[in-house]
Amino acid sequence: MQKFGLSQSNRRAEDPRLLTGGGSYVDDRAPAESLRAFVLRSPAAHADLTLDVSAAEGMEGVRLILTADRLAEAGLMDDIPTTPAKSPNDGRRGTTPKRPLLATARVRHVGEPVAMVIADTLDQARDAAEAIEMDLDERPVKLDLAPGGEAVHPEAPDNVAYVWEMGEEAAVEAALEAAHRVVDLTVEDNRIIVASLEPRGVWAEPYEGDRLHVCVNGQGVWGTRDKLAKILGRSKDSLRVTNPDVGGGFGMKAMDYPETFLVAHAATVLGRPVRWMGDRSEAMLSDNAGRDLTCRARLGFDADDRLVAYHSENWANMGAYNSQYAQNIQSELFSKVLPGIYDVQATFLRSTGIYTHTTQVDAYRGAGRPEAIYLLERAMDHAAHELGVDPFDLRRKSLIPADKFPYVSATGETYDVGDFARVMDRARAEADVDGFAARRAEAEAAGRIRGLGVCYYIESILGSPEETAEIEFTDDGGAILYVGTQTNGQGHETVYRQFLATDLGLPPEKVEVVQGDSDRIAKGGGTGGSRSVTTQGTANKGAARKVIERFTPFVAEHLEEDEVTFEDGQFAAPATNKRMTVLEAAEAARRAGRTDLLRTSATTELPGRSYPNGCHICEVEIDRETGNLSVERYTVVDDFGVLMNPMMAEGQVHGGVVQGIGQAVSEHVVYDADGQLLTASFMDYGMPRAANMPMIAFHSEPVPSTANELGMKGCGEAGTVGAMAAVANAAADAMRQVGVTKVDMPFTPSRVWAYLQDAPVAAE
Repeated sequence: MQKFGLSQSNRRAEDPRLLTGGGSYVDDRAPAESLRAFVLRSPAAHADLTLDVSAAEGMEGVRLILTADRLAEAGLMDDIPTTPAKSPNDGRRGTTPKRPLLATARVRHVGEPVAMVIADTLDQARDAAEAIEMDLDERPVKLDLAPGGEAVHPEAPDNVAYVWEMGEEAAVEAALEAAHRVVDLTVEDNRIIVASLEPRGVWAEPYEGDRLHVCVNGQGVWGTRDKLAKILGRSKDSLRVTNPDVGGGFGMKAMDYPETFLVAHAATVLGRPVRWMGDRSEAMLSDNAGRDLTCRARLGFDADDRLVAYHSENWANMGAYNSQYAQNIQSELFSKVLPGIYDVQATFLRSTGIYTHTTQVDAYRGAGRPEAIYLLERAMDHAAHELGVDPFDLRRKSLIPADKFPYVSATGETYDVGDFARVMDRARAEADVDGFAARRAEAEAAGRIRGLGVCYYIESILGSPEETAEIEFTDDGGAILYVGTQTNGQGHETVYRQFLATDLGLPPEKVEVVQGDSDRIAKGGGTGGSRSVTTQGTANKGAARKVIERFTPFVAEHLEEDEVTFEDGQFAAPATNKRMTVLEAAEAARRAGRTDLLRTSATTELPGRSYPNGCHICEVEIDRETGNLSVERYTVVDDFGVLMNPMMAEGQVHGGVVQGIGQAVSEHVVYDADGQLLTASFMDYGMPRAANMPMIAFHSEPVPSTANELGMKGCGEAGTVGAMAAVANAAADAMRQVGVTKVDMPFTPSRVWAYLQDAPVAAE
């Protein structure tokens, strides 16, 4: 029987519960007697607003109608806090225009909340919302990413949200001027809708007298609790925030939205539970979107085709408002991996955020790192074509050598370990790159165009390096592990049980994992930035080590031995047959009245970040007659350090790759000239489907991290970071066969067909 421990491909403990309908999601947990909330949203992208709710207030079942004016009368802080970007070059901070909970005198995007109606039933709330008179005097709409145009906010001249710069531009320009060759490429990184399986939802209820319980399907509870306290004017102690099972987050659910605060306020005013559950159309209109930027790269190469300088710029869409961390995504987080895996120190980044009359944009799986790698790896492939060098060989010339680690990148990141050449060689072999010419010829004979693309990515694990774990031994002979992260479907319960099975010998079925409850867990960093396995894993290990240290003297006394050791999941007295498991020791401590031993916590802090990296190789085929692009082969070789659970790591990569392929091939948000969302349903928005996905070959080529004692590197976002450029480079390689040298995502049939019609080489 396989041991249940780390580096074992144990099946997910959550799956029987989740796959048989046993999950407990936000809408499942809402009290049966909850009042229902419905949000009235703006149908216009930009307009002056006047509301009259009088006709709705007397309607059947209506208990409360919230508007901006009424929130102000109640004394709420009607402004969702955000974190502006701060330029490292000159300290400039981004603008911080107010983001109201409900629109005041002006609406700024289609779907912006205008009023919330709370009634006995959802149908009654909807009917009352339809009775609200909303007078809209429409104004011009700004949608492009150039400074200027109709003002979105008076606080932001020319609609510039921020300008963020890192690096010495003059020095980089001089290096480009001195370079043997300079390659210039501009790419579009299209906007996507996150479309998590479960839409957003929240309910709130009066709790324990004057306290308030808020249950929201987010990615952590402590930030939400703190913002609720600030906006509602309550103490943190008076609030309990919980996260139930969560059906996907991807960064979108890490941020706080108006509905959370509105429902909490309504429950307080009415003294009754209130629930709101969004539907798919609301999600598409109001959830944070992802990506949406234009990027330009200028790469300088010496006479030996080594990369010597890199100048990059991006223009990022903020939407109508700053979301929580939006200004930092395409600036600070983009910079984390700006130079990628290349040994180049002359780099410069300028990021400019632009406000538009669209839904706000924030973190989406990878958050800035996929966008940075997409630009760099698209530019490297383009450079290989321009310089007449094999794409693998061009990359190899500039890789950071294995003997230069730890390596401080041009943007100040300390890459702890890496062997990029070894990983790339393994990927090339696993993908059978040498056999590509034959596969291309076979496709050509069948009337199709085949292309091969490569991307070598690196990403930086994000979030707080500190995390806490607590282990409690229970009366029924089991244990509870309290953690500060929050699963959104990744399988945390399984992995964390593996930690305790390895370190304490606890049977996994005896361990309950508790997360997402601000009453039961003192603090935590939540989930995001691929941080969970390294930060929480280190804390779990620290708590387990502390359990052993605390129990050892007690066990020695209990066994009447001078010396006791702990190995193979048991306490043991050397040279005797006396043994005691941790659970047996806990039961003995309980009987002896040593309840102080039954609960142990540890807070740990990582000394540095880890840097997952890997090589993705993709092959696509294009149908000459229809423009349909299909992904035919996909190979990934990743360096995740020590794998926590190889099967689950592979699953994370598969999911990330599919999201990257989705953006590259089919997903695309489209607004018309009036700011109306044209892709507001799955009839119009191209979500990737299983039938369109290839088999994804995953291989591990680990170099254990030195930034944590586990040797692990996060893997949650890696698949997406590498996938976009691999697919796009394959598409670009295919289109070069017919003379098309400039292509952009998404490679939908209509777009590819248009490329083929304009091709200088006959596509027949």
